[in-house]
Amino acid sequence: MSEQLRRHALAVIQPPFAGTAPPDWVRRQLAQGLGGVCLFARNTPDPVTTARLTAALRAEAPHAVIAADEEGGAVTRLESVTGSSWPGNGALGRIGDPALTRAVAAEAGAFLAGAGITLAYAPTADITSDPRNPVIGIRSFGTDAADVAEHTAAYVTGLQSAGVAACAKHFPGHGDTALDSHHDLPVLRVDQDLLDRRELLPFRAAIAAGVRTVMAGHLLLPALDPDRPASLSPTLITGLLREHLGFRGAVVTDALEMGAVARGRGLPELAVRAVAAGADLLCLGARHTDEDTVLAVRDALVAAVRDGRLGEERLAEAAARVPAVALAPPAAGRPGAPDAPLGADAAARALDLRAPGRAPGTPLLAGRPVVVTFDVPRSIAVGRRTPWGIADLVAARLPGTVALTLDPDSCDDAHFDVILAHPDRPLVLVVRDAARHPWIAEAVARLLARRPDAGIVEMGLPGPGPEAGWRLDTYGPSLASARAAVDLLLGT
Repeated sequence: MSEQLRRHALAVIQPPFAGTAPPDWVRRQLAQGLGGVCLFARNTPDPVTTARLTAALRAEAPHAVIAADEEGGAVTRLESVTGSSWPGNGALGRIGDPALTRAVAAEAGAFLAGAGITLAYAPTADITSDPRNPVIGIRSFGTDAADVAEHTAAYVTGLQSAGVAACAKHFPGHGDTALDSHHDLPVLRVDQDLLDRRELLPFRAAIAAGVRTVMAGHLLLPALDPDRPASLSPTLITGLLREHLGFRGAVVTDALEMGAVARGRGLPELAVRAVAAGADLLCLGARHTDEDTVLAVRDALVAAVRDGRLGEERLAEAAARVPAVALAPPAAGRPGAPDAPLGADAAARALDLRAPGRAPGTPLLAGRPVVVTFDVPRSIAVGRRTPWGIADLVAARLPGTVALTLDPDSCDDAHFDVILAHPDRPLVLVVRDAARHPWIAEAVARLLARRPDAGIVEMGLPGPGPEAGWRLDTYGPSLASARAAVDLLLGT
């Protein structure tokens, strides 16, 4: 195995690892040419620990790409313990001020840069065309392609002004699908004309704004390639993204361990097919945290060059694009707790309260309310560790608050009797993407039939639902949005 070929193969691999310090194998492979790593919540419990970790990684390889899936809103890795200090795309799109989107992205980018992150897998450039979509929803800037394009460009500009490379995802557009690519292969059933007018508009805007990377999604576009998902399709990566849209930066794959592509295939084979299709950086995912996986992928790429399945020039081209991802960061900040006044302001501006007859500034909650949180399964993209809701924040401000949780197994008369046992207290029903979960709609309707004065706080994608005494849409479950919601409900 020639040294140069091996280094080129290592350069395109972006593995995960366990722990809050670089394992010996990561240090060893970085020294031998590994292109970078992807950090997850297990690696980033707090900003200071994260900064120490990234400094240790750069000590081994100064130009390594250090990536994290950090969108704000529902998706955060560096603030997984608390929830994000910044509202996500749904809230920013709701406000409709691209200048604010740019400023919020720059503020979040400064936090990421201070922690040593060089590539953030944001923004989501998908359009919420199908409200049934289980994995995009509130992660999108909205339903209008032109609006999403404008905010996508603004976010790219803001994030990269802080020295953190941005990534427009999930090419060619995941919004008009009804499956989660972590588990199944979604199908985007649009023709070339609609694709150009809708899905591709935000990616064009991102490219015009100078986005450093684009993530190829695991979704099928039968109109252009009926056999291969975008992440493995030369028609879509080389033909559509490179030649049609003119993108010259690095193409990143979505995690190769995801069910949409991994079923029946190993990571090494997927890696070869992705690079041959035009991908430059291989995100392996979160599960394979061992050196053997990296070596297996490396060896498969080398073998593919030698047997003619993968051009040596194609691999060398991909390897050359990886170090070019990183921007020259501005003066390094001091890692610490997020300073996010713009995030807090944006979260407050995004709130949509409908409370008939309420005078402005009048609190909707007083005394000791009952707060019921409807617990819904979260996608792998969002993560299962990050807390959400307002119950704890309300309880901290109003001692004696009764906080209860419902799930599909506890929607019965006994639990409803407990919820309704305090008719003199305000009742708050906290939901997330309620319109996608029939059990929530049914439970809320039953509770409102007995307590029509109850309020609903929707922290996911707003949708149709029963009439309530009042309703507050936050356009996302971030900590910033939760705090803003509680301030509004308490009249502070």
